[in-house]
Amino acid sequence: MTLKQFAIAYGATAVFFLALDAVWLSVMAERLYRPALGGLMADEVAWVPAAAFYLIYVAGVVLFAVAPALPRASWASALGWGALLGFVAYATYDLTNQATLKAWPWQVTLADLCWGTFATGVSAAAACRVTAWLAPATSSVR
Repeated sequence: MTLKQFAIAYGATAVFFLALDAVWLSVMAERLYRPALGGLMADEVAWVPAAAFYLIYVAGVVLFAVAPALPRASWASALGWGALLGFVAYATYDLTNQATLKAWPWQVTLADLCWGTFATGVSAAAACRVTAWLAPATSSVR
């Protein structure tokens, strides 16, 4: 993966994932998370850790889902690797909470697992398509 491809893939992944996650969180915060988690939720978003999560997570999606699929421009491969990464990442968070917190509800865990799998897979597939279109892979060794 060239630096240009990485930059395009990173930007595209960020746009797709952030857009999807913004819709999800705006719809589900009051419908799922606040009723299920109650007093565990902060009144306002802590922007520094939120930004750190997105910067790190998008890099992970690019490196572990988009980059392996890019040589063949295989959006389906990016979808599969992204979905797997999303499932593992969201399972890590939710199942750890399930194991260590007194009242972490199963409906939050199951919804998050589905959401992380879907959003990460779709974002990786879309970013692969955009990157392959804007900076196609060449056969030369890098």
